Amino acid sequence: MSMSTAPAYRADQVGSLLRPAEVLQARAAYGEGRMGLDELRQVEDRAILGALELQLQVGTDVFTDGEYRRTAWQSDMAEAVEGFVASHVEMEWRGPGGGVEGSEAKVVGGPLRQARRLTAHESAFLKEHAPGPFKMTLPSPMVFMHASFQPGVTDQFYATRSDLLQALIPIVRSEIGALVAEGVGYVQLDAPRYTYYADPEIREQMRGAGIDPDAALEEAIAADNACLAGLHRPGCILAIHLCRGNSRSRWRAEGGYDAIAEKLFTSLKVDRFLLEYDSERAGGFEPLRFVPKGKTVVLGLVTTKGPRLESEDALVRRIEAAARYLPLEDLALSTQCGFASVLAGNLLSPEDQRRKLELVAATARRVWG
Repeated sequence: MSMSTAPAYRADQVGSLLRPAEVLQARAAYGEGRMGLDELRQVEDRAILGALELQLQVGTDVFTDGEYRRTAWQSDMAEAVEGFVASHVEMEWRGPGGGVEGSEAKVVGGPLRQARRLTAHESAFLKEHAPGPFKMTLPSPMVFMHASFQPGVTDQFYATRSDLLQALIPIVRSEIGALVAEGVGYVQLDAPRYTYYADPEIREQMRGAGIDPDAALEEAIAADNACLAGLHRPGCILAIHLCRGNSRSRWRAEGGYDAIAEKLFTSLKVDRFLLEYDSERAGGFEPLRFVPKGKTVVLGLVTTKGPRLESEDALVRRIEAAARYLPLEDLALSTQCGFASVLAGNLLSPEDQRRKLELVAATARRVWG
């Protein structure tokens, strides 16, 4: 599909917004059995209406519900699909308060059986209330191939990571198909783990765990393409977002896109790439030369990791630098990631968030009119 049939959405955003205190309190009460689901949904509804109003005021081109109905960016999967069990995992974070951290996570500990749609309860509310075009975000199946495969637990049901991946594809594909059929104009797969294949240190760790990073990259691309195959419709954007990890302002991967760019950009059957580009960690714009003509790259130049506000002039210069590798009409602007990939959110205030979103919108108007 040519992007010319879909809106350009120059002032984009990734998805999550800082959750208001009442959402955090209601979510805690619900988790402890002190609040019913209906009451939780009412609190979420009110907060989402507030978030939509904020986005309208700042002038963003595409709306989200802030992912206020999720405990984390990928939690819609485990909430809708049986077979996930609570487990303890060790995660290595870089950045403020970084280091190896134990956390509770959902891993696959049974046969996957879908109990309900992943996002129908989210998209229905946005269809009714969004003041303009909105996006729905979904986790890429490749996320769970690594994060939710626990040896000794998962392999009783799925012998290999590849087997687990194959079981996840139809779940994600049917959800994307349902959203497109509903008339949702923008569906985004979140796939932070692609950048791991470009991080020399993480590649070494993979090899140590018996994983061939290049073969795993190919397998991940094939899985995402299988989720998208045959679902392109005129006027609907199918996109993918890549970052290097985002939790309480920390990150996991480092290194430019160079090692994966040619394979990734030429193979992935998406219309739009949302790419983290807010720090030295992301490398230069040279890899953009591999992006096929007519596809859009959304430059994630405005950081959500902290409160410091970028200069509009500096953003314009960076967009011009990227335009040496990709035509300006094939570029757009956004924050580098969501503001709250997990409940707690990144280390900045709602006022900082507003200023960041306003900056994206103002800079986009200045560059593209």
